[in-house]
Amino acid sequence: MWTVVYMAQSKDIANKLQELLTVDGILVKVRPISKNHESNDNYFEVLVPEAEVEEAHSVIIEKGF
Repeated sequence: MWTVVYMAQSKDIANKLQELLTVDGILVKVRPISKNHESNDNYFEVLVPEAEVEEAHSVIIEKGF
């Protein structure tokens, strides 16, 4: 099951976080909250598998998000 670990305020932030988590070997999905997928001003959910939530939180805190 996928779990939200971060709510990003823009697509750029979501993509940067996705890259950081992926480098650490964590599977990541980014999902827009609103239906306007093209806008960079939407909020985005950053999701990871339930088993990797603690590791993802550690990386997020370590990287200063």
